[in-house]
Amino acid sequence: MNQESHEDSFADLFQENSAKTLRHLEPGQKITATIVGISGHSVFLDVGGKNEGILELSEIMNKEGESSAAIGDKVDVYFLKSSGGEQLFTIKLGGGKNTTHLEEAWRNAIPVEGLVKEEIKGGFDITLGGSVRAFCPFSQMGLHRVDDAGAEYIGRHMTFLITRFEENGRNIVVSARALLEQERERQKEALQESLEEGASVQGTISSIRDFGAFVDIGGVDGLIPISEIGWSRVEDIKEHLTLGQEVTAVIKKLDWKAGRITLSLKEALPNPWDEVRHGFVEGSIHTGTVARLTTFGAFVTLAPGIDGLIHISRLGGGRRINHPREVLEEGQEIEVKVEGVDNETRRISLAPTDYVSSESEETAEKDEYKKFVAEKKSGEKKDEAVGSLGALLQAKMAAKKGL
Repeated sequence: MNQESHEDSFADLFQENSAKTLRHLEPGQKITATIVGISGHSVFLDVGGKNEGILELSEIMNKEGESSAAIGDKVDVYFLKSSGGEQLFTIKLGGGKNTTHLEEAWRNAIPVEGLVKEEIKGGFDITLGGSVRAFCPFSQMGLHRVDDAGAEYIGRHMTFLITRFEENGRNIVVSARALLEQERERQKEALQESLEEGASVQGTISSIRDFGAFVDIGGVDGLIPISEIGWSRVEDIKEHLTLGQEVTAVIKKLDWKAGRITLSLKEALPNPWDEVRHGFVEGSIHTGTVARLTTFGAFVTLAPGIDGLIHISRLGGGRRINHPREVLEEGQEIEVKVEGVDNETRRISLAPTDYVSSESEETAEKDEYKKFVAEKKSGEKKDEAVGSLGALLQAKMAAKKGL
């Protein structure tokens, strides 16, 4: 190695070592460290600084009391504070037996682990580190409301942020939702770069409301409006979707400023209207089920996702009715004839097979009228012919009298 390259290597090494020496960590700062040693109740970490960091051994122990990490493994840790020349770190407070740093966790927004013990008025009793009691309100247990919160949470080990620390730790309030919202914000930033309208996404049904279903797509919630659940009309969303169900949907609209993502479940399914032009041609006869009655007519389901409309003027068997319910009821089977198909607006016009259209009636009336007029003209000609013959005879008789 020549002198110049040796000096360059020494300069790089000196710069790297200086950077480590000058590194400054703020309480609560999250970093990735490497385990370099385990001794007694302590885990020693290479945190990129002059001194090694120390992590309590109980924080990397599993339920069987065995270490879940080894020398050389990388771990994400939070800086607590410097004490006696040592830098103290934690993965999440309360995971082991050490609860002496709960106040630091509160001041520096460091996560703590707790066990959900029981449901009490307004929320849950949480135990931190096996001995310290805390309270978590119902609204802070998760991102979404849960119908049976007790069955969902009691007995679970969860991660919280301490939102209130009073009376030297005798009054502690925690929130799991705060951490979940932080994580979702990080995921949201990543999704903004990858999501686009028209793309397919996978997610989990997180909430079902009367107007639609919310889907967790990994960082943000998208809404499937009730009109986008399926190709057929949906009355009760719970008949089609369940909480926790995994679905594939298509992004219809993205509005990051308003925080709204509109999804479509039906557009991820085969479009039944692609087959309409072949199976439901004008004049064809089908048996359908009355799906819905309105003041203007009856919607009839011909096939899954394909509904047609019988206008009220086509109902009643020739008599005028005020509402389709006078002659039909929902769920009733009916034989219908396709009068017209509009693929662009996805509308099918139907009529009962025993209905005589007004156009046919008008044609019949016109034919009858033409026949009547023809017969009348024929009669008039006959009368005219008879009249002319009589006039001729009268003229002859008058001529004879004159003689």
